[in-house]
Amino acid sequence: MKAVRGRNTEPELRVRRVLHAMGCRFRLHRNDLPGTPDIALPRHRKIVLVHGCFWHGHEGCRRATIPTNNADTWREKIQANQFRDRRNIAELRALGWDVLVVWECETPDPALLGRRLRNFVFQR
Repeated sequence: MKAVRGRNTEPELRVRRVLHAMGCRFRLHRNDLPGTPDIALPRHRKIVLVHGCFWHGHEGCRRATIPTNNADTWREKIQANQFRDRRNIAELRALGWDVLVVWECETPDPALLGRRLRNFVFQR
């Protein structure tokens, strides 16, 4: 568990590359916002959260299977993560931010990721 990074993961870097190529300027891991969001675009009042499929329990994803060893412990941990995610998203929205969750499994295709981010960032 110590080797698992919470910041600057490969999926997060992919999202940042696409946003940068779109000309977006953003702030990383703002600790003045609930949950320290991965990417904040202050000019647009948008937040992009990059979730790992396993750690955040992506429903229906092959990467989100619960290990058989200590299954109850893992289930509790992932449910706690999901609860915290819902709470943080609600708090961010209450503060006037729009929030997009990008799952790890959605990041390998830059074209698809770019369309999704463009639709989110530049929507009015």
